[in-house]
Amino acid sequence: MTLTRSVWVTLIGTMVSAGALAYAHVALPSQTLLSDYALVSGGLAPVLIGMLALAGACLSLAYGLAIVDPARTAATRVLLLAGAFGLMMSGIFPTDPGTSQVGSLSGEIHRWSAAIVFTSLPVAGWVLARGRSAAPRWNAVRAMSVASGVALAVYLAAHPATVTSALINGGAYYGLLERGMVLAEMALLMAMALAIGGGRGAARNAVAPAATTAVERDRPENPERPEGQERLAA
Repeated sequence: MTLTRSVWVTLIGTMVSAGALAYAHVALPSQTLLSDYALVSGGLAPVLIGMLALAGACLSLAYGLAIVDPARTAATRVLLLAGAFGLMMSGIFPTDPGTSQVGSLSGEIHRWSAAIVFTSLPVAGWVLARGRSAAPRWNAVRAMSVASGVALAVYLAAHPATVTSALINGGAYYGLLERGMVLAEMALLMAMALAIGGGRGAARNAVAPAATTAVERDRPENPERPEGQERLAA
């Protein structure tokens, strides 16, 4: 797989995930959290497709980073692999019904897997963009990393399982916060893919002029004339 294909697979996988979850939201009875759609009739397939497609997008992005900058992106790739693992485990092990109580092993695995996903992706974006230039593509990665992190913090504060939920009436809107957090992390993955794709193209464009300059520098200013021309001149 080339870098270009890796970028496209990341973008398409993210859009497929968004489409599957949007379908569940529109076609199925309303649920508080996205993972709750897997508990209603006809909801398991779109939820599973959405999570596995997003896991594939994380894996493809990690592969692209290994192509474009293997030494500098090792930490980001580990975080993306962790996110992909969390998404796959969240899809395989459904959540428990209800808001704050976990009553089964499957629900416990789902909860901790989701926690890995929601925390690893914002950190991956921030680590990837750290120390990069102020180019628009990296500014977008930084902005989406911060947005994802802030959305996660507010969501955790509003979730009924936390002690702060009652103070801010989080039970009334924490489901909306979860959707915003998921969309922010999807946008972050796409921004990361576009950033590495654009950077690779810029690098190729920079190499060509440098090579041309080197050839011109090594070319003699007054090349020797062929022996036949010297004789004609004499």
